[in-house]
Amino acid sequence: MTAREPRDGDQRGAGADAGRDETPEERADRRWTDLLQELRVAQTGVQILFGFLLTVAFQQRFTQLTATDRDIYVVTIVLGAATTGALVGPVSIHRLLTGRRLKPETVAWASRLTVLGLVLLLCTMASSLLLVLRVVVRDPVAAWLVGAMAAWFVLCWFVLPLWARHRSTS
Repeated sequence: MTAREPRDGDQRGAGADAGRDETPEERADRRWTDLLQELRVAQTGVQILFGFLLTVAFQQRFTQLTATDRDIYVVTIVLGAATTGALVGPVSIHRLLTGRRLKPETVAWASRLTVLGLVLLLCTMASSLLLVLRVVVRDPVAAWLVGAMAAWFVLCWFVLPLWARHRSTS
């Protein structure tokens, strides 16, 4: 058996990797590179959003927020911090595991953290929208708009990719 031949339990021929002639290590390297590109996009947006959220408490109108709006703000800040942690986590995992011959495991854990980060980002976005829209429009309208946007994020970030994955395996 050569290094490129499938082994028992190898998922060659399944899903997106079908037709690729690569070792598990090469596959892990490719997946890691792809994941890094995805994380660069997500991390930048999250860091900008989190930075803006941190400044809200120092604005003059912050003292005029209702207790509910302040609670929403606290939840939003915590969600933003958790999102940042989840999306920066893969960098730490990679750095601490580099050279240990654990690239496939590193990619798997980093991928899980990235998906968790996307879920947390959805919650952060919804919470941020709720805070802003409660100040700008009536409460029922704000709730409907946030619900619609959350549904849009779920559709774009989860439903469409999972649907495409399902169609490719059918």
